Amino acid sequence: MNALPFEKQTQIIAALTEGLSIRSVARLCDVERNTIGRLALRVGEGCEHLHDRTMRGLQVNLIELDEQWSYVAKKQKRVRQDDPAEVGDAWLFIAMAATQKAIISFSVGKRTQENTYALAMDLRHRIINRAQITSDGYAPYIGAVENAFGMNVDYAMLTKQYVGDSNLPDAAHRYSPGHVAGIEKTVIRGRPDKDLISTSYVERFNLSSRMQMRRFTRLTNGFSKKLENHRAAVALWICFYNFCRVHETLRTTPAMALGVTDHIWTIGELIAAALEPVDAPPLPKEPETTLRPGTRRFRLIVGRGGKGTNKPR
Repeated sequence: MNALPFEKQTQIIAALTEGLSIRSVARLCDVERNTIGRLALRVGEGCEHLHDRTMRGLQVNLIELDEQWSYVAKKQKRVRQDDPAEVGDAWLFIAMAATQKAIISFSVGKRTQENTYALAMDLRHRIINRAQITSDGYAPYIGAVENAFGMNVDYAMLTKQYVGDSNLPDAAHRYSPGHVAGIEKTVIRGRPDKDLISTSYVERFNLSSRMQMRRFTRLTNGFSKKLENHRAAVALWICFYNFCRVHETLRTTPAMALGVTDHIWTIGELIAAALEPVDAPPLPKEPETTLRPGTRRFRLIVGRGGKGTNKPR
């Protein structure tokens, strides 16, 4: 394969992150679609490593968990027994910093207990403080959060009740089918602030990802045909979202709000960082500290006279 000029690579990746399909990009950039696919796979896999080595040692007060449906090759109801295991439903598990709107952890796979546990453990290794976590009503989150955080977490579930639920009062049934008629907040562990129990921000992210990733757009033929390409596309989008895309409310990028970087990245910077041959060290088995949100670290400095003074680190 002839090497594409870096300017052309930047043009292709920028188009993909804006929600264009590979065939559309091929027509606009006058590049063969298989070449675009190989480039997207290579940059996407690099973005997965980039996310892994940058999203570490974070202090985050509020975290929202959610999962988003997509599929690979065919929908689950059409999967046959002789199809590969990767075919069918492919869920995107997300852990978002609600205040900074940054994606801290993500995972792509089946909607299983194992993948839920993997997301919670990955999240545990990336934050260094006690956080308040909110998830939807998916039951495996309870065991996953307990397994990863133990007692060192404030965790609650938010469950939405829709029209047609037999537990709802009669007045709720005046709304149209599918309308959210009630919200139940359940404290699972610790002492979460009930006013801050919410999954609104991560659900808004789900809308953005479905609009700006062609593989997630409904009723199109742009869905992923291979799981590795699907994962690469997700990693590319999340790194673009964290480092390059200015959030309308924050007026900066989520990565800047989180303190991971000090400037808005260009697409060229993202590609260069993703393709940089730097391996991230493995995540630690235990986080560095378990300080509560807002607590500052202190160190002892000995000055003249032998008296110690506490100064912020």
